[in-house]
Amino acid sequence: MKVASRNTTLYLRPTAFIDAPFGYDSQFMRLAGGMQFFSAWEAIAVEGGRRAEQWLIPIDRIDDWVATLTPGQGERARAMIARATSPRAPLQLGARTVRLDQPQVMGILNTTPDSLSGGNAALGEPAALAAQGISMAGDGAAIIDAGGESTRPSATTVWEEDEKARVIPVIERLASAGTAISLDTRKAAVMQAGLAAGAHIINDVSALLFDDRSLEVMAASTAPIVLMHFPGTPQDPHTHGGYADPLIEVYDWLETRIAAVVAAGIARERLIVDPGIGFGKGVGDNLAILNGLALFHTLGLPLLIGASRKRMIGALSGEAPADQRLGGSLALALKAADQGAQLIRVHDVLETVQALKIWRGLRDAALSPS
Repeated sequence: MKVASRNTTLYLRPTAFIDAPFGYDSQFMRLAGGMQFFSAWEAIAVEGGRRAEQWLIPIDRIDDWVATLTPGQGERARAMIARATSPRAPLQLGARTVRLDQPQVMGILNTTPDSLSGGNAALGEPAALAAQGISMAGDGAAIIDAGGESTRPSATTVWEEDEKARVIPVIERLASAGTAISLDTRKAAVMQAGLAAGAHIINDVSALLFDDRSLEVMAASTAPIVLMHFPGTPQDPHTHGGYADPLIEVYDWLETRIAAVVAAGIARERLIVDPGIGFGKGVGDNLAILNGLALFHTLGLPLLIGASRKRMIGALSGEAPADQRLGGSLALALKAADQGAQLIRVHDVLETVQALKIWRGLRDAALSPS
């Protein structure tokens, strides 16, 4: 059995997934209380910010391996194991309960003229925009994510009053229809107004760093919060000079940010993490993060993935424009589901829900003893 150096920082990634656990007593663990089971841990040893070594440890030998570690390493390893395998509590969003033991779709409702997919034809018409959100919910979206400011590369920052004027009337209408609502914003005043209007989740691509008042506003609420990784400044989350190891660096950033938010008085149980696919990351960076996605479960929080129509799909498919990236978006959604992501944020709700129903059918069949 490989023994870790005393000077390394260790990471444990669930791997060696199996279709079903039957007949494999003591040889598997369940991922985050979901529908995935794995039979090994990938141990990654990092020194000086770079991987020094990595190896596979079968589930039935993990306790023996942890016993070889230093006290600090062992404590970290046991915490990662416990967090990766603990069930994720359902989200209680108004009258709706969203279970996190299976992947759920979050539908994107842009109220902006300059989103990744272009302007919404119903801009300036709250009733029509809300009807789009209600339609997405009817198509199977568990949550509608409404946003009034584009955060695509080179997008212009929107004045908070204009952002509120765009999105709050839509949230009010969605709330009156009983929809579970996420508000995509970086601004404290918009968060405050959105929560008052009926939003249930705050989805902040700046992880509460863009606005100095965001921590205070969210500490005074009970709403769940999505903390997304970005490598640049809160004002420009797309700038970055490159990664030595994107998977490890994004993980470390999120781990540090979670600790800071909790220290500011926000309960850890309210947090959701998002590795920020496409934000200050090249194609190779995004692929490395998606391939290693199961590592993020060792943070012990629900995992949100937003890769729908991202530029990486165009880069891998002959520069397909945003409105021709459905196939790639579905491929990434299924990759996220296989890796245990609980929330998958998409533009194309109907198609993604259908793909996940087929995925669920395959999982149900595998988990039905013959």
